[in-house]
Amino acid sequence: MAISLLLWLLLAKGLALEGVVGATFSSRLVHRFSEEAKAHLASRTNGSVLQSWPKRNSSEYFRFLFSSDMTRQRMKLGSQYESLYSSEGSQTFYFGNAFGWLHYTWIDVGTPNVSFLVALDAGSDLLWVPCDCIECASLSPGHYNVLDRDLNQYRPSLSSTSRHLPCGHQLCNLSSLCKGSKDPCPYIVQYVSDNTSTSGYLIEDKLHLASYGRHGEQNSVEASIILGCGRKQTGDYLEGVAPDGVLGLGPGSLSVPSLLAKAGIIRNSFSICLNENESGRILFGDQGHVTQHSTPFLVADGDFIGYFVGVESLCVGSLCFKEARLQALIDSGTSFTYLPDKVYEKVVAEFDKQVNATRISLQQFPWEYCYNASSQELINTPPLKLTFSRNQTFSIQNPILTYSESQEYTIFCLTVIQSEDDYCTIGQNFLIGYRTVFDWENLRFGWSRSNCQDSTGDRANFSSSGGGSTNPLPANQQQSFPNSRSVPPAVAGHASSKSSAATPGHSSRHSLISLLMICVTVGFGYLVLCI
Repeated sequence: MAISLLLWLLLAKGLALEGVVGATFSSRLVHRFSEEAKAHLASRTNGSVLQSWPKRNSSEYFRFLFSSDMTRQRMKLGSQYESLYSSEGSQTFYFGNAFGWLHYTWIDVGTPNVSFLVALDAGSDLLWVPCDCIECASLSPGHYNVLDRDLNQYRPSLSSTSRHLPCGHQLCNLSSLCKGSKDPCPYIVQYVSDNTSTSGYLIEDKLHLASYGRHGEQNSVEASIILGCGRKQTGDYLEGVAPDGVLGLGPGSLSVPSLLAKAGIIRNSFSICLNENESGRILFGDQGHVTQHSTPFLVADGDFIGYFVGVESLCVGSLCFKEARLQALIDSGTSFTYLPDKVYEKVVAEFDKQVNATRISLQQFPWEYCYNASSQELINTPPLKLTFSRNQTFSIQNPILTYSESQEYTIFCLTVIQSEDDYCTIGQNFLIGYRTVFDWENLRFGWSRSNCQDSTGDRANFSSSGGGSTNPLPANQQQSFPNSRSVPPAVAGHASSKSSAATPGHSSRHSLISLLMICVTVGFGYLVLCI
């Protein structure tokens, strides 16, 4: 009986397949710059996409096609360099409260090159520097007491390689504010911090980079990038946070990693390594160690909108809290780590139970859970651990900050902050001790333990492995800050931009997805029309 049933099912399947052998499916091919494609795009958008629509057989028309061909060739040939770093070196710097608790690096822009100390921010896209200032922070090194060199103001008129990005350019998202397509493209970026913003206009110029050759020699590389001429800053940017600019490292089309990758110079990835000595490294194009852990970036509404990952559980000591559908934003531009209300309450309550010190209240710090311990006692704090998607664990090397009140007592705080957001923000304090890889090409976040140095101590390569570095950090590694009553600004610690009116941010990436639903590019410059 069973055999008869099986034969009957196989016969039915064969007849079904035979019935479709003769079936054919067809789709009309529509050229990407045809009037028909133009009409369909106009009906699906507000018309802004059509402002730069090339006239058939015009020089602009052929330039667009040639540019597309070059992009396809670069995709086939791969990137020119495995990794790049600033011509000033790959090192990052940390100045504590003096510069808003963020990590910085020196970059060179323009011809002749001018140096800028920019904050690293994976939560925003735009590179901007103070420029033709109307309202900017003080750039005098004496104003900050931690610098041994001048900060600079960018002047496009003094750079022979600079040019204004015109309003008609495809990357100008504020063209509605322009009088003409050749006017300079304006920009404004509003950051999460209250009343903190930068505004000005967009410039195309050269970024000076370097790479190591096969024999250890350093090779110079100049790359065209787009940067914001920041004429007016507000909020924290006038109070000591990033006075010399911000290097946006987000996945948007205006970020430096995206522009370098689009030009075929590097792969669309970068790494940041922060060590316990308050320094580190940044590399463009780096896709990490072969044995690193990794977890995929998350999709929101059909689009990848930022460096979000899924969190399955948070552990305090041996006790783990499973979290359904919890998301975390990995943000190097945020100093500390922020947890949603309910998650925060569970984590800090369990931490408080397991710590062997007396809790105290300190008004000058933004953290609620601070403790006083005798300097003679060994501070014993429970380890913290995150479990990302695919059961990938991320142990926090640096969950507390210590403060020496006197020789007899030491104050330490758990550096997590309660947030009204429904997602976590993993800031710099949780990333210390790791080489973290933001691999947008493969849509994954990677990490491996590292001391951010190799045997030479100066090369841009990292000593790291999936299981641990050559100089592993203790699981409850503590970070210290100087004996000072200065208040670390909570807003500065959460100062990454989540949207930009000038760049193709979250909203414009959703617009791009809606366009892709209309048509998909295939070979020879034609589109398959999907209505």
